[in-house]
Amino acid sequence: MTGKKHRKVSVKKMSLFNFKKNSETQSTPNLENLLKNYSIEVMPRTAEKIESFSNLLPKGTRVYIAHIEGTPIEDMIKTAVRLTDANYEVMPHFPARIIKNKKMLSDWINRYRDEANVDQALVLAGGIPNAIGDFDSSIQLIETGLFDKAGFKRIHFAGHPEGNKDIDPDGTFNNVNQALEWKQNYSDQTSATVCLTTQFSFDAKPILKWTNDLTDMGITLPVHIGVAGPAKLQTLLKFAIECGVGASLGVLKKRARDITKLLLPYEPTEFLNQLEIERLHQSSFNIEQVHFFPLGGIKTNALWVSNNGGKSGIPAVSKN
Repeated sequence: MTGKKHRKVSVKKMSLFNFKKNSETQSTPNLENLLKNYSIEVMPRTAEKIESFSNLLPKGTRVYIAHIEGTPIEDMIKTAVRLTDANYEVMPHFPARIIKNKKMLSDWINRYRDEANVDQALVLAGGIPNAIGDFDSSIQLIETGLFDKAGFKRIHFAGHPEGNKDIDPDGTFNNVNQALEWKQNYSDQTSATVCLTTQFSFDAKPILKWTNDLTDMGITLPVHIGVAGPAKLQTLLKFAIECGVGASLGVLKKRARDITKLLLPYEPTEFLNQLEIERLHQSSFNIEQVHFFPLGGIKTNALWVSNNGGKSGIPAVSKN
C-alpha cells in the first residue's frame, strides 16, 4: 500500500511541474503567430561553427551579431558579410563603452554599410562597467548623428523589464524610464524604425507588467522580447547570473531545487505560452517579436523553433 501510494504522489508531482519534454503532451497555445519573424543572436565564433544558416533559419531572419569586448571589428564585418550574402537581415551590436571615440564609431558604421550592406544597429551601453573612451551610453552614440547620417533604417535599444542596477543602482526605474522617454522622442524625430530589445527572462509576469507600464508612460516603441533558447539548466543559471537577470532568476532557482528537472534541458515553451495567452486576450499587447538568445546552441534553438513554431520556424532551405 505504501509503495503504491508513494508512486501515485510522484506521478502527480511530475505532472504539476510539467516534466514531459514533448510539446505534443502539453496543453499549449499555437506559437506560430508569436514566433513569426523571430530574430536570433550570434557571435562571430559561434557563427563560424554553422555550415549553413539557410538550413536552420527562415528566409530574411534578423540576426543580431553580439560584439563582445576584444572581438576584432574584422571578425564582426566578416560575419555580417556572410549573413547578408545568405539573405539575412543583419543587426550588429554597437556597445558604447568599447568604442573609443567618434572616429572609431564612424569607421564601424561606414564599414558595416559599405562592406556588408548593413543598415540596422542594436545600440547599447555594453557589458563592461567602465568606458574605455568617450562614450558611456547608447544615447551618446545616437547624439553623434552618425547613424542617421549613414542612412540606417532601423535602430534598436536595450529594454530593461526587470530594471538595471548599472543604470539605477538604487533598484528603481527612475533613470531607465528617463532614458525611455528620450528614446521615444528620438523615435518621433528620426526616419529610422526604433524598437526595444530586452534581455532574456524566464518569468512572463514582470515582462507583462513592464510592457503595460510602458503603455501607461506613453511609450509606444515596439518591444522585441528576449527569450533564452533551449539549454541545460546549469548553462542558463550561469548566463543569467552573468547577465544580471533579476526577478525571473527565481524561476530557474526553483527549477534547480528539483533534482529531476536538473536532468532535463530547459525549453522556453511555458514562458512563451504565457505571452501568447496574453497576446490573444489583450488588445494593447505591444510585444512585436521574439528575440532568441541561443544559449544552448544555434542549431538547438533553430530546431526547437522548427518543431514548435509552425510555418514561422521553416528554414529558408527546408528538407521537407
